[in-house]
Amino acid sequence: MHLTVEEALSIYPLSEARLIAGSKGKHRVIKSINVMDAPDISDWIKEGEMLLTTAYLIKDNLQEASKLLRTLNRRGSAGLGIKLGRFWNAVPEALIQEAEALNFPLIELPFQFTFSDQMNGLFRAEHSRSTNVLQGVLEKQRKLMRFALRSGRGRPLLEEISEVVGYPLAMIGSRGELVFNNTEYSKQELLEGWPWQKSNRRLRIGGQTGYRIPLVQGEKGLGYVLYGPIDPQILPVEESLFVQGAELIAYHVDLGLEECFAQSAHREFAEQLRRCLAGSLSCDELAQTAVRLDISLLQAPFRMLLTGASGSGETRPGELLQLKEAYANHPQLGGLDAVHVLLEDGLLSLFPAEPFAPDDFCTAIEDAIGELKLAGGVQPKAALSSVKTKTEGVREAFAETRECLELLSRGGGHVVHYRQLELPLLLSRLPLEAMEKYCADVLRGLMVREPEYVKEMLRTLEIYLENDGHVNETAKKLFIHRNTATYRIEKLSEQLDVDFKSIDDLLRLKLVFIFRALLEMK
Repeated sequence: MHLTVEEALSIYPLSEARLIAGSKGKHRVIKSINVMDAPDISDWIKEGEMLLTTAYLIKDNLQEASKLLRTLNRRGSAGLGIKLGRFWNAVPEALIQEAEALNFPLIELPFQFTFSDQMNGLFRAEHSRSTNVLQGVLEKQRKLMRFALRSGRGRPLLEEISEVVGYPLAMIGSRGELVFNNTEYSKQELLEGWPWQKSNRRLRIGGQTGYRIPLVQGEKGLGYVLYGPIDPQILPVEESLFVQGAELIAYHVDLGLEECFAQSAHREFAEQLRRCLAGSLSCDELAQTAVRLDISLLQAPFRMLLTGASGSGETRPGELLQLKEAYANHPQLGGLDAVHVLLEDGLLSLFPAEPFAPDDFCTAIEDAIGELKLAGGVQPKAALSSVKTKTEGVREAFAETRECLELLSRGGGHVVHYRQLELPLLLSRLPLEAMEKYCADVLRGLMVREPEYVKEMLRTLEIYLENDGHVNETAKKLFIHRNTATYRIEKLSEQLDVDFKSIDDLLRLKLVFIFRALLEMK
């Protein structure tokens, strides 16, 4: 039982009783109820126990009654209820004054109700309260489970967990840094007694009750989470919610899936990288920061990856964190010592160039984010820069990824590296009229044919060029016989007046398809 005296006096039939002294002690917690049936009952009273009596054993001895009152108060009793009408018609004034001086609740019980009536009323109320608490805890556990299984979030993790659990919380890093705080406590109050032992414990903070839990993954200490202020009468089953919330936080801290959870060195480097890209920090200063923070990414060949998010407003941070989580959990990409930075343009990731070739890198990226769906069911798009060997290449790499992502947003695939779009990006600066005229001039001999025939032959030519002039591969991609593919290529050579063994002619035809793709995008 966990009811205060004040709460108990609001429950029928104890609500018919009257608190005649010790009103300042009405917040004492009743943990159990006992009935006085022996002179030495005070020797058996436990802390938090309320004693009910008819005053039979003290009716003729006011000194014994006073002694009983003092003993009950000393042993932490919740209060004394005296039933009037049988042995006492009124509680002696001296006893009332002593109870008032001790701030010890003294209750006058009505004659018409038995002790069992009083106790049953309290037990029923406590059972109802415990049931409601349990149902509330189960609902919160379901919310935590749904949150853990959800792939994307629209709000920061700690805010959502605080809302689900129903209490403010603060997160303290492993070095004593305050990472997050939506409680009413100051940093000084939160860090009192630092460093702490790695154990779950209740504590007094700011004159109130809090609950602190270490964040642990395996044997690695990641910090602490502190909930508060909490209800001092909170049940153990409710404490389990705190533990579950802490486990969720520890999982995300370990993977670095939240910007605020990243290693402090990575956080500082990410901020300096933002400044460098914005032009307020030189590349040399960025390199010095990397050396100071022991980040070796810029001391070896590196690539930059920019992944776009489709959402805006509240959904955008959740999408970017979702992308970051996908890369961190990927079996190949997750093992690289990458730095991820959240920007307006999307998620910017700095990866070492080794051990992947560009195509293999794109395959791994496609594998990591290929199944993700952002706002509106949109699949994310990502652009990979060319390899850079010096810090000065940071801005150039960023410009490359932005250009590629811009081109991808108009159409095409989902993951590309700069070399794939280097030529289209260069040619996209030409006037559209020049592109249209060039395509018309080169394809004039074919475009006078029937539309279906033109479509079929252009498709054959495109696949042939994509496969570097290999007829067998062209036939396989088009699901036609090799002889059919050979015949079509010969006809195209005649109609377009080109020699497929000439590099110049192949380049002219390649430009046609680049221009056609650019024209479709624009």
